[in-house]
Amino acid sequence: MDPFVALADPVRRDLLRVLVSGPARVVDLAARHPISRPAVSKHLRVLAEAGLVTVEDRGRERHYALARPGLAPVRALLDELAGRRPPIPESAFDALDLEVRRTVHDRRAGTDAVPGTGRTQEESA
Repeated sequence: MDPFVALADPVRRDLLRVLVSGPARVVDLAARHPISRPAVSKHLRVLAEAGLVTVEDRGRERHYALARPGLAPVRALLDELAGRRPPIPESAFDALDLEVRRTVHDRRAGTDAVPGTGRTQEESA
């Protein structure tokens, strides 16, 4: 199952939030929700099919844990969306070119500031 489909349900997202702190039994997870234990078990099954949780049988109890590698497709999408930046507008390059030319001109004329003094080269001489 697609992890995005599994994450679409608010109950399943809440179950994952609880499992971030560590493995939990179905009984404990069901106690946190106003739905039946079988309904919580179905949500956990969907999460397991999506690779978002793992299940371990310990005697008569089933313990669920967050499967962090299952979140890789979600993380990849978020990284892709966060990494997209709009291109730098041409006007920004024009302004940079103007500033570079002004700085070169000032240095040739000897009017640029001497670092740390607040005075120009002409004033320092």
